[in-house]
Amino acid sequence: MSMHSFGQLFRFTTWGESHGPALGGVVDGCPPGLEITEAEIQAFLDKRKPGQSKFTTQRREPDAVRVLSGVMPKPLVDDGEPENSDVLITTGTPISMMIENTDQRSKDYGAIRRHYRPGHADFTYDAKYGIRDYRGGGRSSARETAARVAAGAIARKIVPNITIRAAMVEMGTVGINRDNWDWAQVDDNPFFMPDASSLTDWQNYLSDIRKAGSSVGAVIEVAAENVPAGLGAPIYAKLDQDIASAMMSINAVKGVELGNGIEAARLTGEENADQIRMGTDGRPEFLSNQAGGVLGGISTGQTITARFAVKPTSSILTPRQSIDADGNEVDVVTKGRHDPCVGIRAVPIAEAMMACVIADHVLLNRGQVG
Repeated sequence: MSMHSFGQLFRFTTWGESHGPALGGVVDGCPPGLEITEAEIQAFLDKRKPGQSKFTTQRREPDAVRVLSGVMPKPLVDDGEPENSDVLITTGTPISMMIENTDQRSKDYGAIRRHYRPGHADFTYDAKYGIRDYRGGGRSSARETAARVAAGAIARKIVPNITIRAAMVEMGTVGINRDNWDWAQVDDNPFFMPDASSLTDWQNYLSDIRKAGSSVGAVIEVAAENVPAGLGAPIYAKLDQDIASAMMSINAVKGVELGNGIEAARLTGEENADQIRMGTDGRPEFLSNQAGGVLGGISTGQTITARFAVKPTSSILTPRQSIDADGNEVDVVTKGRHDPCVGIRAVPIAEAMMACVIADHVLLNRGQVG
């Protein structure tokens, strides 16, 4: 009952801690016969791994993934030679993946071993378990999300025709100009942001934050295109409900919305309703997408859009008031290597979680209606 698993038919369980020898995940429910390589999984992990720019933590982790089970080499061709020694075939059994930790500095946390860091899960973990891993936060560390990204790479193989992309659209007090949105820009800058015209402002803004030893939050937007209509269920397995749950499970996320989200409360019924006409191809065509691609918990066939807010990194150099495990009042300064904006590395995690939810609902839909 420790609740470290997510999903119903496509289900993954993560394990490991920030400063343990390794972390990883087990994916269960993946159909057999899908082709994948470790390099494909690694490509997604490389987007999330730390130390890639001055705007993320300088912890240096290669995040090299090893697939331990649930796959076998692609069958031999007629001449007895492997067709491609790097290609793996899923067998339908649990897929276990491991990522070693190689750059832990547990000594950085010795001074706060008994101090509760404001904004962190230190107090709540101690209240629940009577023990906490002070070395980087243990399971509460965003390091756990590396295994989710690996699971998302598997999930994408179940839904190869669906395009899942995410971008950072706000960071602290700066945002993007949506008129300049260009998905091609997302992987060409350290912020995963789609507006090249705003890049310099973002760089200057976060440089000042980083030099001050402080941090800021962010808003991430994730989109799933070419999703078929009919995924989800009306009540307790709503597609948008599961997407919200997936995004809310990401470390430091404090708010999630789909489509218009909170803004829908400020609209009239005329403005909010997505009108429908028949398209030239004989299929229904929505004239807008205020609902974010989901109505009544079921996908409409439009692009699914979700946004979530990531709070500022709680590890900062400014002294903050707190208490220790003995109830003494203390001032806490968190030293070590930390992200000035943890939302940057949440972008590939958002894509992975969206992929896992949609893959799960594709399998659920197949089981119910064929």
